[in-house]
Amino acid sequence: MTAPIHHTARPRHTAGQTAGDPIRGAGRGGSGLLVGKRGVLQQVWRQLPFFVWLIALWMLLWGQFTVLAFVTGLIAAVAVTRVFRLPPVELSGRVNIWYGAIFVFSFLWAVVRGSLTVAAQVLDFRRQPGTAIIAVPVRMDDDLIMTHTAITASLIPGSLIVDADRDRRILYLHVIGVRNAEDVEAQRQAVLRWERRIVMAVGSRAQVALVAPSASNPSDDAPSGGPS
Repeated sequence: MTAPIHHTARPRHTAGQTAGDPIRGAGRGGSGLLVGKRGVLQQVWRQLPFFVWLIALWMLLWGQFTVLAFVTGLIAAVAVTRVFRLPPVELSGRVNIWYGAIFVFSFLWAVVRGSLTVAAQVLDFRRQPGTAIIAVPVRMDDDLIMTHTAITASLIPGSLIVDADRDRRILYLHVIGVRNAEDVEAQRQAVLRWERRIVMAVGSRAQVALVAPSASNPSDDAPSGGPS
């Protein structure tokens, strides 16, 4: 005779009950979804200033601040960020409104002054304005800060970026209106002042600590001569 076979009933678990309580399992899934959405929103928020900067740059390059320029800049920004997929630019997450305003007003003044200076040099038939290609070693090892500095220097009449050495952190500019070593050094210091203003406006706290104006030289951010 064979011994009777006893069957032991095993509890059946569904996919949502693997963690124990089905309600708790659903709660975990909801929390993961919320965390995922929060991460996406945080990434979009951190990239939003870069997206806005692309639109502003497009409008500056065309020299038009119209609805059409904004719409075309928006399309260009979407194309650049979506079609040409590049590694995301890590922003500092810090924006200083005061130093941002200083940068904007200093930039507008530099554009007006640079335009008048170049016009005067062109109309002065007594002598030709001196030209030079200068190397400016920037201080920040940051792609975004370096790019902003190069674009700012190029938008000001009288100077133009011709090359950039990312490994050695050197910007090469073609400038006009230089006749001696002092003029060359003034142009170089002007570019470094733009780098400082950009860092003070949107740089990280560690970057700000490296370029913050000293108490003994509070005029670092004041508009001065040359392309600054």
